[in-house]
Amino acid sequence: MLISSKPLKDVFHCPEESNFYSYCLDTLVLNHCAHHQVILEFGAGDGTPIINSLMRTRFDGKIHGFELNPLAYKTAKSNIEEYELSDKYIIHNTSFFDALRPKAEYLISNPPYLPAIDDKIYQPLLHGGTDGSKITRQLLTLGYENVLVMLSSYSNPQGLIEFANSQGYRTADFTVTPLPFGYYSSESKVKNMIAELREKGMAFYTKNIYLLAGVLFTQSYKSTPDLSSELSQVITSL
Repeated sequence: MLISSKPLKDVFHCPEESNFYSYCLDTLVLNHCAHHQVILEFGAGDGTPIINSLMRTRFDGKIHGFELNPLAYKTAKSNIEEYELSDKYIIHNTSFFDALRPKAEYLISNPPYLPAIDDKIYQPLLHGGTDGSKITRQLLTLGYENVLVMLSSYSNPQGLIEFANSQGYRTADFTVTPLPFGYYSSESKVKNMIAELREKGMAFYTKNIYLLAGVLFTQSYKSTPDLSSELSQVITSL
């Protein structure tokens, strides 16, 4: 398993979350991909989750990762080269939304989902708007047929699922894990906003634990039955 040595304020670092993202990528996407498919990733970070997945699976397509943080980009590029995966995992140090992106069958992301009144937090690039779902909603407006995202129980999960449905997406599959509040989510500015969201019925958690779901949204109606209701029940169960 790759471990970033960069300071927590410089490059996102949460092994538990990164490992879960990688597991979701394996089970919900890579193990079901046809040959030579193209995948786009919003927010590559240090590249650890994708590298671990590529080392475990037989995926033979290409993943294009987009990362704004220059230090995270350099770390990811170095890690990719070290594991000789440059032919499968291509990193771009540019804005995903502004880039000329190749055509792809999947969009994947562990998107920013920290709710806060503004982005003046430990890592501004982890800011997900006032309810934590802003960036994920943007990704769901881009029209990709299949979108794998991490969905937090304290970031207006019901509202996000309803928004996905309004964009023509159904929940094809999902998996959920409990996670402890960590370095970034324990910042007072973030915790205060999470508490406000809970008062409005938009955040679900216990004193120390929240739920994180890996969710595969699809616009394909050849998939299994829509699991949106089941997902909503599970992610709001705390």
